[in-house]
Amino acid sequence: MLSIIQAAGWPIWPLVACSILALALVIERFASLKTARVAPPKLLDEALTASRQGVPAPDVVSKLEQNSALGEVLASGLRALNAHPGCSDEDLRAAMEGTGRSVAHRLERYLAALATIASAAPLLGLLGTVIGMIEIFGSQAPTGAAVGGGNPAQLAHGISVALYNTAFGLIVAIPALIFWRYFRARVDGYLLTLELAAERFARHLNTLR
Repeated sequence: MLSIIQAAGWPIWPLVACSILALALVIERFASLKTARVAPPKLLDEALTASRQGVPAPDVVSKLEQNSALGEVLASGLRALNAHPGCSDEDLRAAMEGTGRSVAHRLERYLAALATIASAAPLLGLLGTVIGMIEIFGSQAPTGAAVGGGNPAQLAHGISVALYNTAFGLIVAIPALIFWRYFRARVDGYLLTLELAAERFARHLNTLR
C-alpha cells in the first residue's frame, strides 16, 4: 500500500486524508444512529403508560429525556405541560416541534461532510490525473519529440500519478456516496418515526390537561 502511495505522488495525500475522515464519519454515524439511541420500539408505549394517570415526576421525565432522541422529544411535551398545565394545544406542539428540530439537526450531523467527500474525491483524483499528465508532457524532449522521447522514468512516474489518483479518487468516492445515501435514508426513517410518535403523544397529553 505504501508503495502505491509513493508511486501516486503527493496529489494522493489529500485523498488519503479524505479516506481516513470518511471512515471516521461512517463509524461515528453507525454508533450514533443505532435504533436504541434514537427511537427504541417500545418507548412510546412505555411513556403513554407512565403518563396515563397524569404527568410523571420530574425524575421520571429526566430519565425519559436521557433515554434516546425520541425520549427527548416526548419529555419536552411533559415538561411543557408540567410548567404550564393550561397551555394550549399549539403551545404544546410547538415545544415538541422545537425539540424535534434540534434532534433532527443532531441526527443529520456529519452527513453533509460525508456527501462533500463523496463529491470532492473524484475531483481530487482528477487533479492528480492532470498533474500526472503535466509530468508526462514535461518528460518530453525539449525539441518537442513525441511522448516517450524524453525521460522514460519521468514518463512512467507521470503515468502512475495519473492512473493511481484517478483510481483512488473513485475508491474513496464510491463507498462514501453509498454510506451517505444509506445514512440519509436511515435518518429520514427516524424522523418520520419521531414525527408520528410525537403526534400520537401530543394527542395523549391533551387528555391530561
